[in-house]
Amino acid sequence: MRAAVKEVNLNPKGDSTPINLPDCYTKIAELAFYKAEKRGFEPGHEFDDWIEAELEFREMKIKNTH
Repeated sequence: MRAAVKEVNLNPKGDSTPINLPDCYTKIAELAFYKAEKRGFEPGHEFDDWIEAELEFREMKIKNTH
């Protein structure tokens, strides 16, 4: 049985095209990975990497919808 795929609208104005959450999380994970790689995978920064990657992803999505 397949799990339902949720969609999320990352534009606060509500006028962007929704994206699938698995796609969103995959891209955020990739961005977080590159942030960790850049600092040599020093432990203890995983949460910060993820949060920064989420913010970066949101900014990318908003810029691409205007």
